[in-house]
Amino acid sequence: MRKHKPKKRILEPDPRFGDTVVSQFINNMLWQGKKSTAHTIFYGAMDQVEAKTQENPHEVWKRALSNVMPHVEVRPKRIGGATFQIPMEMRPDRKLSIGIKWLIKYSRARAGKGMAEKLASEIMSAAKGEGAAVKKREDTHKMAESNRAFAHFKA
Repeated sequence: MRKHKPKKRILEPDPRFGDTVVSQFINNMLWQGKKSTAHTIFYGAMDQVEAKTQENPHEVWKRALSNVMPHVEVRPKRIGGATFQIPMEMRPDRKLSIGIKWLIKYSRARAGKGMAEKLASEIMSAAKGEGAAVKKREDTHKMAESNRAFAHFKA
């Protein structure tokens, strides 16, 4: 058991939108510490979103992220030799980080040329409530709903 919780790191807001959540998103996209590449990809995707939707890309991205964020999850718990999947509410910071990770993961899995294009199309479909990341959220919610009978086992 830990004695202390690790200190929460304070993120600098990103240069273009002045949003710390955007910085967190870019940091999650990093591969091999190439932050400038991640910035280029993200802002390239934002430009594509703006060109295709004629809307504020930051608003579209925030809408997409809120559509992807799960509210409940199932956690396994062993009770008397059987393992039950117990639905639990998620903490706000966990919701956000899981939503970000899913959006990036399913963008990478998409077909298309270049990560910026894939990310832009995943963001646009998630903003409309479609796409693989939104489907993942719905599946997670369905799983929690079907295991609601075990909710009284909460840890």
